[in-house]
Amino acid sequence: QAQLKQSGGGSVYTGESLRLSCAASGTSGTILGINTMGWYRQVPGKQCELVASIERDGSTVYEDAVKGRFLISTDHAKNTVYLQMNNLQPEDTAVYSCDAEIKLDSHGTTWYGWGQGTHVDVSP
Repeated sequence: QAQLKQSGGGSVYTGESLRLSCAASGTSGTILGINTMGWYRQVPGKQCELVASIERDGSTVYEDAVKGRFLISTDHAKNTVYLQMNNLQPEDTAVYSCDAEIKLDSHGTTWYGWGQGTHVDVSP
């Protein structure tokens, strides 16, 4: 099994930056890596939306609203995915959560789960 631990987030003003981290680790042993990870955000009363995702081969997908401002990247040595958020706007205010498919062993066993969520608040 595995787990995802998020860090980062907080309160900033318009135009500032934040970096979110989502670190994957094994709960009963080591993991072999991250197959895919996504960052989602949820605003009360609105549908949860995918902000960005990254595959093991490095291919990425971004929501149109964050293109050019957010950057998703992976540190495979640390089994951690980062979401660098630049030029933050009040409409970026939300709870951000990561999800991931983790490769557990050489047999192809995978684990899927979510991080605990972290709040990002952007004031005008």
